[in-house]
Amino acid sequence: MNKQSQPLIRYIFTCSIFISAAFGLNLSAMAQNYPNKPIKIIVPATAGGGADFIARTLSVQLGEYLGESIVIENKSGASGTIAAEYVAKSQPNGYLVLMAQSTSMVIAPHLYKSLNYDTIKDLVPVTQVAQMPFVLAVNAKLPVNSVKEFIAYAKANPGKLNYSTSGNGAGSHLAGEMFNSATGAKMVHVPYKGAGPALNAVVAGEVQVAFIPIVAALPLVKDGRLKALAVTTAARSLAAKDLPTLAEAGLTGYDINTWFGMFVAANTPTAIVDLLYKETARALKQPEIRERFIKEGADPIGSTPAEFSALVKAEFVKFAKVVKDSGAKLE
Repeated sequence: MNKQSQPLIRYIFTCSIFISAAFGLNLSAMAQNYPNKPIKIIVPATAGGGADFIARTLSVQLGEYLGESIVIENKSGASGTIAAEYVAKSQPNGYLVLMAQSTSMVIAPHLYKSLNYDTIKDLVPVTQVAQMPFVLAVNAKLPVNSVKEFIAYAKANPGKLNYSTSGNGAGSHLAGEMFNSATGAKMVHVPYKGAGPALNAVVAGEVQVAFIPIVAALPLVKDGRLKALAVTTAARSLAAKDLPTLAEAGLTGYDINTWFGMFVAANTPTAIVDLLYKETARALKQPEIRERFIKEGADPIGSTPAEFSALVKAEFVKFAKVVKDSGAKLE
């Protein structure tokens, strides 16, 4: 370094310090005044879906607690990754909140060759709002009535049991692959074009098995058109307390569900993240909201940012292996 360049370097260094300080002061002031305009929740699916229901059910009460209105914007496509990228690239001011599904955050990054956002680096977990288990359901005529009987039947008939899903890489597909891996069963994956056709296939007997979202499965079980053997979450579902978990049936560690959680852009002030978490958790404790969630098969959670961050990181690693083992890919 020559003497002539030293003043320029000092000048650049000094400017960077002032810019960083100004940015920090700006973020601090922004956090103190938050919120002072409507907050927009970005839903990565069309109106009427699970994430949309979760967001809209929360929005009025959460808006009252925050003192500002909540606006819901649906931005569907590409397994929720379009919405995730949109929020990841937004200003870190807490006015754009992603109501993400687990699919876009911990599964899609391993299905697509490349994405323009990084789940871990570009988005900050606020709180896990809820989770919806799958139900291991079989055709009503299949001669099994428990998980133990089903595993024995599957092993006695390798390659003869087919399970339907809404497509490659869907949660129901990965649930089936995890089941095969955990039990040594050799069920054959049959992807359909959507959840509706996949559900109809197991009811009609075109396939024998499916891992079905609980809200869709329970009415068919009640009508005797399906048999429900277990839920896929680590704990029993509040919507079906009589159904055992697969872990209870001997599949230790088996846990897969569709979870919903709030995220904001990286570098959003901690004070804003904490406020969003606290008021969301507060809203989730309201009896009316809890009842509506449970009726739709969603178990309300309201975890802390630290707890949710740990879950996201753990699931990101878990599904990297599950997706690789399944061979599923999306373009």
